[in-house]
Amino acid sequence: MQAEPIISWTELRKFVSQVNHDLRNHLNAIELQLACLSEIVREPEAGSEIKRLREMTGDLCAHLHRLSASLAGIRPNPMRYLAAEFFEDLRAKLGLEEPELAAEVEWKSSLGEEALEIDPHLLQEAFLELFCNAAAHERGEGALVFESRREGESIEFILCEPKTKFDGETENWGGRPLRQIRSGHYGLGLFRARSIFEAHHGTLRAQFDSAASSLVTTVSLPILVA
Repeated sequence: MQAEPIISWTELRKFVSQVNHDLRNHLNAIELQLACLSEIVREPEAGSEIKRLREMTGDLCAHLHRLSASLAGIRPNPMRYLAAEFFEDLRAKLGLEEPELAAEVEWKSSLGEEALEIDPHLLQEAFLELFCNAAAHERGEGALVFESRREGESIEFILCEPKTKFDGETENWGGRPLRQIRSGHYGLGLFRARSIFEAHHGTLRAQFDSAASSLVTTVSLPILVA
């Protein structure tokens, strides 16, 4: 029996990126043809169908763009940022992008003047993935609780999500891409979030609290030493 080929993650990323690029070129060509047709065809019914086709190609291009973004390398542009300010900025960001979800989060913070060295935009992306992930996977009744606090020389951000049941593995949380694949989702979100935290010299871990029926996800980031 022939052994399965061993492919590195870098090689896989390059392959998907190239296929993605090629498909988007074809879709752009289709879009140009549809734009020309919309100028030629005058029947209202045909015009509406052409418009729908353009929307479909646009949606597919956007989907491919999101896939490319999920595979992109992590290159932070760090700056000094107060941890308490990041907490409030994250709260505002979630409220802007996912207002219904944000309304179901209980926010707690005991931070003072501790500072971090972070790329705030990348870090917000990673935390938003944690929130959306919590809302999408067998969430139990009750609020999500998000807490920030100092723990030694680190800042901990802790997300507690109620779970009616949990039979997954928390070891190496987010460390394996492509683990759960379904239509429109490829098991890359949590992996990218973990990669972002690690690019900030942080860690991501999770454990299930069976007594409280809660999945507790903890992100630790080092405090910036003045």
